[in-house]
Amino acid sequence: MTAVSTPASLQRSMHAMDNAEVLRIRNDFPVLDQLVNGKPLIYLDSGATSQNPLSVIEAEQEYYEQRNAAVHRGAHHLAVEATEVFEDARQTVADFIGAQYEETVWTSNATEGLNLISYALSNATLWAAQGRGGSALKGLAIGPGDEIVVTEMEHHANLIPWQELAFRTGATLKYIPIADDGTLQLDAAAEMVGERTKLLAFSHASNVLGTINPVAELVAMARRVGALVVLDACQSVPHMAVDVKGLDVDFAVFSGHKMLAPTGVGVLYGKQELLDVLPPFLTGGSMITTVTMERAEYLPAPQRFEAGTQRISQAVALATAVNYLTETGIDRIHAWESTLGQRLVKGLEAIEGIRVVGPASGSERIGLAAFDVAGVHAHDVGQFLDDRGIAVRVGHHCAQPLHRRLGLTATTRASTYLYNTTDDVDAFLDAVSGVRAYFQA
Repeated sequence: MTAVSTPASLQRSMHAMDNAEVLRIRNDFPVLDQLVNGKPLIYLDSGATSQNPLSVIEAEQEYYEQRNAAVHRGAHHLAVEATEVFEDARQTVADFIGAQYEETVWTSNATEGLNLISYALSNATLWAAQGRGGSALKGLAIGPGDEIVVTEMEHHANLIPWQELAFRTGATLKYIPIADDGTLQLDAAAEMVGERTKLLAFSHASNVLGTINPVAELVAMARRVGALVVLDACQSVPHMAVDVKGLDVDFAVFSGHKMLAPTGVGVLYGKQELLDVLPPFLTGGSMITTVTMERAEYLPAPQRFEAGTQRISQAVALATAVNYLTETGIDRIHAWESTLGQRLVKGLEAIEGIRVVGPASGSERIGLAAFDVAGVHAHDVGQFLDDRGIAVRVGHHCAQPLHRRLGLTATTRASTYLYNTTDDVDAFLDAVSGVRAYFQA
């Protein structure tokens, strides 16, 4: 009897990641093979932007070399091929998050996706007031007396669009406070999410605190009062298995550049019954059925929200990145990053004069850690580390209200991904241990 070999991807999925495998993975990322200030690059800034494997770089290049054409607009060979790979990419990404093809909208990034929802909802208010869009749209209208609820830990991209929606519609914006340990005060949330709440928006995982929020509990609060749920999944989809149907959120957004793909492409997920009745945000070509000089009729989702020439090569590359993550094993990646994250936090907690924000070591968190060094500004810490070839993030990380709540103006953040080793973390910790002595703090 002939033995059947186990595919390499399945073999990988059967065991935990380790440093040896990570070093092999690093070979797929050409940018990591360089010196910075004479030191081997240690890249700990994937929470801001991840690096790209060769397969992703080559996928985008191959598109331009072999298939470059406008999608949905031509009957010639290149246009047909471009459309096929573009829509195949949509299906690949939809499958990755447990969504349907029709529920997966291309955006330029997560920020655009959140603004799309915000403006579509205010447009729904205008349409409903004019009797346009039917009865289904009336329930989505937001106005004076209604409430929009966010959290104190939000990235500006999941705060400012809701501030502006409240301003445009006369609704009231409220926020769920955080506890000192960097978790949400769920008792306060339960009191705040009430009959007036029309929308609850929150991050799946904090880009500063590392906190993984209890999605099921928050969704349940919204469901009890009929509120919409918007999930910022920028720090979760690249790092852990996310099933949007299982989570029962109404909308979710994430960005390609945080998950091995190029910049310039993101994804909005929305339940089909909502996307098909919401007014569009951007209007123009490719998203219409009939146009007269007086008005237009719009296609159903996803094309309803994809006006103009699309980010075709970036979508193709994002699908390739998704395949890379799938073949490596997203659960394995999550487990490895959890190990690295715990190593980061535990190591930082052991250094005198370091304050780590967010959950303490031993608590669940994603693979990042933001911290303050007593007597040393975060930008100086970042420069000190960069001189040693270590790339980290410094500043308020687009979360000024959160930093204000923490009593800080800025922090230094180290964030890991599937191409980081425990040696990377240890080298980082060793460098941080010398910061205060260097600056005589």
